[in-house]
Amino acid sequence: MDKPDILPRDAQSILELAARSMFELFASASEGMMLVDRQARVVWINDQYKRFLPALGFEREEDFVGHPVSQVVHNTQMHQVLESGKPILIDLLTNRAGTFVVSRIPLRDSEGQVIGALGIVLFDHPETTLQPLIEKFALLQRDLDDARRELASQRLQSTGQRQSKYTFASFVGQSPAAVEVKRQARRAAQSSSPVLLLGETGTGKELLAHAIHAASARAKGAFISVNIAAVPESLLEAEFFGYVPGAFTGADRKGRDGKFRLASGGTLFLDEIGDMPQALQSKLLRALQEGEIEPLGSNKLLPINVRVIAATSRDLAGLVRAGTFREDLFYRLNVLPIRVPPLRERRADIAALLEVLGEDVALRSGLPSPELSPQALALLEAQAWRGNIRELCNVLEQAAMRSESHRIEVQDIETVLRESGLPPLAATVPQADQATPDAGDAPSDTDGLLRPLAEQVAELETRAIQAALSAHKGNKVAAAKALGIARATLYGRL
Repeated sequence: MDKPDILPRDAQSILELAARSMFELFASASEGMMLVDRQARVVWINDQYKRFLPALGFEREEDFVGHPVSQVVHNTQMHQVLESGKPILIDLLTNRAGTFVVSRIPLRDSEGQVIGALGIVLFDHPETTLQPLIEKFALLQRDLDDARRELASQRLQSTGQRQSKYTFASFVGQSPAAVEVKRQARRAAQSSSPVLLLGETGTGKELLAHAIHAASARAKGAFISVNIAAVPESLLEAEFFGYVPGAFTGADRKGRDGKFRLASGGTLFLDEIGDMPQALQSKLLRALQEGEIEPLGSNKLLPINVRVIAATSRDLAGLVRAGTFREDLFYRLNVLPIRVPPLRERRADIAALLEVLGEDVALRSGLPSPELSPQALALLEAQAWRGNIRELCNVLEQAAMRSESHRIEVQDIETVLRESGLPPLAATVPQADQATPDAGDAPSDTDGLLRPLAEQVAELETRAIQAALSAHKGNKVAAAKALGIARATLYGRL
């Protein structure tokens, strides 16, 4: 017996039926759904979305739900949907959890007012089904970055104003350590407080300073950089605060603005702040506290409007304990500290870094971009890299210049490392031409002792993490704090 036809005929019932059916379809077929309220706070996620939380750096659902969406999901466009009331039906979202195809739909009350928005993850592995779209998106993004750099260069030439040269896209890497430092830097960009970048030489502290400025509300202002270690101590005060005519013998007769004045309305980057002479530290502290400076030879105070980003490769807290760096200045600068990880803590990024560095080498030399054999790449990934990315770039460029072809073999890398006084550490994968020992070959007495350094370091890290988790009864937040690493870094190690 045929069932009676109960399909509604009036428009309102049809709309309600379609809305209910579409929601059920999305809820079951999508890879995840999120609901935000009018204030852009996350108020609900479905079970499928919860599996993304660890990759986003959240251990518990309550650490995610109830918080502003911009704080828990990077590159979100939910605010745009709430403000415009218009949906974004198809978009690509890239964050620390991966690249996703998403839809964002505004939600309205009975009076038509926007009261929230629904975010839907349509695909969580778009590279398998939408690779052409992903590649086109990446190409357009690179073109956009190039256009922005060209525009900044033209602005610099026409106005003489110094602009930032890098964005967060310039900080290459998707390892947990790289993602975490970019997360912290993006949050710092939304503030006007001083930032202190800590890390070894060659890790990319200046690049991050540029990126923070470019993403901040001061992006249209000047970005002024001072390497304190490179300026003679006798000239530092004039370099910072400027001077009036006749301030000292040999001074410019017209006087000169210092870096603080040049950076007004923008950002002042103080590189190698740990090398600042003690006599100048008190004057810098006053400038930061009072928002005013006094040029050399003047008795007039000038107001300043500058955001300061400082960086050092030295142990600043240790310098404070030793009495060579003012404690009050340290606390003034250490408002938003960001530790930039060394390359040995982000080995997973080396392949991507080599690709970008290879393109730079090709542009400078006019040669094809170098191609590394798997064995050469493995050898580079095994090194300690005391000079970090700067050292990696130097080794790559030397190997590219010496190689007879654009393909770099493991022997090329070994030669450069040895001649640089850096005996290469053993790679973690065998060379392609390495012979397989016969069953009857006798093992060496040192076979069990001479293991790759990376393997030994990983073993020590594992023991330290296990001990910290045991001491804190599995509390990952407390364990990460005890180990002195970010929570996301701990998740990456786990």
